[in-house]
Amino acid sequence: MDSNTAWMLIASCLVFLMIPGLAFFYGGLVRAKNVLNMIMLSLGSMIVTGLVWVLWGWSIAFGGGNGAGIVGNPFTGFLLRNIVVAKDGQFVSLEAKNALYPACVNVIFQCAIAMLAVAIISGAIAERVKFSTWIVFVGFWITFVYAPLAHMDWNINGLLASDGMLSQAIGIPACDNAGGALLGVGSAISALMVVMIIGRRRGFQITPMKPHNLTLTMLGIFLLLIGSFGLTGGSALRVNAAPSYAILVTILCVSASSFAWLLVEHFKYGHFTALGAASGMVAGLIAILPGVTTLSPLWALITGLLAGGIACFAVSLKYRLGYDDSLDVIATNGVGGIVGLLAVGLFSQGNGLLCGGGIRLLLIELLVIIFVIVFAGVITGLIAFALEKTIGWRVSENEELLGIDVMDHGERAYDFEDAMNSVIKGAK
Repeated sequence: MDSNTAWMLIASCLVFLMIPGLAFFYGGLVRAKNVLNMIMLSLGSMIVTGLVWVLWGWSIAFGGGNGAGIVGNPFTGFLLRNIVVAKDGQFVSLEAKNALYPACVNVIFQCAIAMLAVAIISGAIAERVKFSTWIVFVGFWITFVYAPLAHMDWNINGLLASDGMLSQAIGIPACDNAGGALLGVGSAISALMVVMIIGRRRGFQITPMKPHNLTLTMLGIFLLLIGSFGLTGGSALRVNAAPSYAILVTILCVSASSFAWLLVEHFKYGHFTALGAASGMVAGLIAILPGVTTLSPLWALITGLLAGGIACFAVSLKYRLGYDDSLDVIATNGVGGIVGLLAVGLFSQGNGLLCGGGIRLLLIELLVIIFVIVFAGVITGLIAFALEKTIGWRVSENEELLGIDVMDHGERAYDFEDAMNSVIKGAK
């Protein structure tokens, strides 16, 4: 147990590292007047999810089931009840017989993934929402969307799990090793629903809205890549041969995805951009999650190429369809998640359609995609609509024009005025 515990704690810390990585990645992509707010949305995701997850979120996801495999009992593990025990005057984690590691380790690892899942959504709604509404949304989304989906996807006998009702009905285990359905499809469709309800930024497709600091974005993608080794390697839940292979194919898939994005971008626009390389990495990171231990190196490479190429083309959809996905969450995460889940059905060793396994696994992965889209889309839509009609999502037109950093937080990420005054004073 000790070696498993040590590895899972390290993996958890790496996944937590993905949150500041995402904050920097998104922060560099917005305009200078909104960068602090963008980073605060990720920090708000951590704060609220940390509270909700320990209180009832983990219990909904992993604290027993209701028989249908849809949602757990929120009271079983409420405030770490039945997870920690008092021993010799101090509290320690419960250590169940034959468990791979103490119960608190699972709470920590899954909490980090939950924080990442909801923080991903913030990129789609950048530069126009109130911080107060966002933190309320985070609490509701984790409770009613993410935690039930985590229960269905990863809990024993969960509806979408390898031993759940859907797998039993089709006659083959579903496969989503590291959360492509949650971090990819679930977060992306949720982002789309919120975007459709809150509307576009003022000046969308009229005023240029270029990234203000791509250096910050590149720092973010490096942190995301390093942190992803904990997400994919930690999905093995133990120290054996699986984590090393998972990390290796993550590198392979991410590299292929970024390479494909750059090729498509160069063919379309004649440039190899830093933003394109980073965006391709995001698509690849999501695409490898479902099949991180079931795809061969060749198929992981092909999955990355497909994810990066298709996601690059998908970015332009927001202009054609008129929805304002500020930082292309739907194109990168949504496409990455769908490609990754379908790749499992096509390429998984022994069970994939192109690897001698027939069509059943592809069918079940397609049903998982459809179910997550419907479930996350409907519930998120109801939450977002209710918040729009009560406390409201949007900052005022004047606040959006002047920037949310000053208007909502009372601070600036870059105080150019004071810096300039100092220069002038020094010159005199």
